[in-house]
This record gives sequence, C-alpha cells and structure tokens, in this order.
Amino acid sequence: MSELTRKPLFNPEGDTNVRARKMIGGNTTNLNDFNNMKYKWVSDWYRQAMNNFWIPEEINLGTDVKDYRLLPEAEKRAYDKILSFLIFLDSIQTANLPNISQYITANEVNLCLSIQTFQEAVHSQSYSYMLDTICEPQERNEVLYQWKEDPHLLARNEFIGNLYNDFQENKSPEILMRVIIANYILEGVYFYSGFMFFYNLARNNRMPGSVQEIRYINRDENTHLWLFSNILLELKKENPELFTPDKLEIYREMIKEGCEQEIKWGHYVIGNDIQGLNTEMITDYIRYLGNLRCRNIGLEPIYEGYHTEPANMAWVSQYSNANTIKTDFFEARSTAYAKSSALVDDL
Repeated sequence: MSELTRKPLFNPEGDTNVRARKMIGGNTTNLNDFNNMKYKWVSDWYRQAMNNFWIPEEINLGTDVKDYRLLPEAEKRAYDKILSFLIFLDSIQTANLPNISQYITANEVNLCLSIQTFQEAVHSQSYSYMLDTICEPQERNEVLYQWKEDPHLLARNEFIGNLYNDFQENKSPEILMRVIIANYILEGVYFYSGFMFFYNLARNNRMPGSVQEIRYINRDENTHLWLFSNILLELKKENPELFTPDKLEIYREMIKEGCEQEIKWGHYVIGNDIQGLNTEMITDYIRYLGNLRCRNIGLEPIYEGYHTEPANMAWVSQYSNANTIKTDFFEARSTAYAKSSALVDDL
C-alpha cells in the first residue's frame, strides 16, 4: 500500500464481514453497528467518553478574576503563554482529527474520533471562557495570538503543525503513522506538561476555577491518549511493515524530539521563578512522561532511568486523578466517568 485512498462516504460494495475490518486500507460501508465491533475495546471507550460530558461555563471563575490580577509576574507570564499553547493544541486537534478519520476504515474507531473532535471543541470553548472572563479584550487577543510574537511559542506550534500539514500533501501510510505519533505526543506529553503548571497553581491556592477547567480537560485527554495508544497497537498487529526496527526508531526519535522541545519550553516559560516548580522538576517529569509513552506502545525508553513518577511530582497525579473530580453543579454529584477495567489512567 503505497498511498492511502480516502474512503467513500456511500459504499454499497463495502465489506460487511466484521473479521475483514481493518484500521486502514479496509473496504468499509461506514455503517455504525454497535452490536458488531471488531475492536472490542471501543465499546468501553465509547461509554467512558460519553460519560465525560461537561459544560465549561458551569465552572465559577469569580475567584480567578481577582487572582489573575494578583499573580506574581512570572506566574502570570507562564499562565498566559501556557494557556496560549493549549489553545493552539486543542484548535489544531479539532481541525486535524476529521482529516485522520477520512482514512481510518474501522467505523467504530471513527465513532471514537468523532467524540474526541467534539471534546476538543469543548476544550477550545473552555479556554475562550477563561480568557473572556479573566482578561480585558486587548489582553485576551494578546494571549490568543502570542505565537505571532513569541518565537519560542511559534517553534512549539511548528513541530506539530508541520507534521499535520505533511499529511495534507502526502497520503502514504508512513506519513499517517507520523501524524498519529505526533497526535500521541501532543496528547501524552504536551497537554500533560501544560496541566502540570495549572496543578501547581492549585498547590499555591490560586486560580481555582482555571484549575477545575483543566481537570475536566485532563480527564478527557486521558481517554484520547488511551484511544490513540490502542489505534497504534492495532496498526502494529495489522500492518507490521509500519513497525520495522527502522520505523520504530523514527517514532521513538519523534517522541524524544517532542520531549526535548517540551523541556526547553518548560525551562523558558516556567524556569526557576515560580513557587513550587523548577527546571530540574520539569526535566525529570517530562523524561518520565517520554519513557511512559514509549513503554505503552512497545517502544524502548528514551531516557535511562526515569521509569517511575518522580517523587517530587507525585502531586500531579493527585490533581489529575479522573475519579476524584467533583463539582457543585449537576446536583453536586461526581461527574467522573464510570469506572471500567478497560481504561487505566497511566499518569
């Protein structure tokens, strides 16, 4: 298969045999049949994701409006820049996921990608709500378009953005794999690193509404990361030619590049000027994430050591634990998603 073919929307000649279904290169009818799925993990994932529904505006940002004006300069700068980066990540995900879906020929997996696309749009809405509430209009635009003025932020955006753009021009399975790995880096390293900063705000008793928004976003991203891990593992079974030693090394180097960029970014945007964080903690945490992401898709670790969560970063897991997320709306009940043995929060 030298080039992927965009699947037709209406395909009466499509294969109805579930066992013949393939992640890519299949002959799908596009019929959504919830009772006949080749990839059995989809059913649990779908229910998990549907149970994640939340509304950004239901979270009270009143305290944040006051806190934002009182943040130390270094912390406010980091808040603005990291939020700007997260806005870009969710925006490009919303735009790119349908592009991937056009070449995924397992209809049940496309259902998952559709839910993820919707959730990424909700995340973008959440960031807009945060900006509209705590910032003046001019400040809002400055945060939203920081990448136009900050070369460090532009470089961060270009790494993922250029990989996504490559698939617009070249529809080979190899380029699709790089896009999927890029997505995995975005979901599993970049988002989690950004969330870390917000959880440190919570440790300092600042910006509680923003932190709550991030916790809900983090809960969704757990499922997105798990989705793409499973897509990669299924592709490995069905298309071993995309997982030869030389290609595995390409994917591993991509994850390493993503981690090194994230470490450099963390040193620039957080550094040693924010209470509760420093460059050593950032480096250790990103290296741990890189090794964890490699391990979960069968790659050799990037960094020697760093196989367990750094002890001085254990608080990140406590804040991001999806099953402890509670709020005072929806009748004050927990909106954490239903437990399932299929989904493990590996943060």
